[in-house]
Amino acid sequence: MAHGAAKRIALQNEQALRNLRLGMFIPTLLSAVFRLLFRRSSLPPSKGSLALYVVTYLPALFLSRYLERMGTTRRDPTTGALISPGEDLNQPGVTEWCFDILYVTWACQIGSGAFGDWVWWFYLVIPLYAAYKLWSNFIGPMLGWSRGASSQAAEGGGEKETVSKRQEKLRKRSERGDPRVRSVRK
Repeated sequence: MAHGAAKRIALQNEQALRNLRLGMFIPTLLSAVFRLLFRRSSLPPSKGSLALYVVTYLPALFLSRYLERMGTTRRDPTTGALISPGEDLNQPGVTEWCFDILYVTWACQIGSGAFGDWVWWFYLVIPLYAAYKLWSNFIGPMLGWSRGASSQAAEGGGEKETVSKRQEKLRKRSERGDPRVRSVRK
């Protein structure tokens, strides 16, 4: 069973890495084509436009190489048997954020070719989202300004205990006096 999961992860990673390699090439090509079709007056691109492109392409290149190293499957060269599926590239957290940064970069590259350099302002979504996550997960709770405290205050300050379905079922059985349930008295 575990080997089946490893094969599934390996296939997903191989597909994701193919898409990643295409994603590093196609937005650059589309940007040039759109600039040629829709914004011929901006040819050749200004030094500032090229500098902005390079400055944003370098982190994208770094992140794509990181994801490739992390998700590359290893196979036995003689038999082709799977040795390691690599890390799961569909996992949440840092891997997901790396893909998000790549998607924003690619969208800005294509948009700047089609609509103009003002599209690069959308790149500010990345540091704004990072600041939001930093505030909501670390700084806010350390200062006591978490969302949980404000939502409890809005509910009237009463703490409501969360109970799973199984716990609720067992509580109802014990209230009926069901002999299958042993209640522990404190």
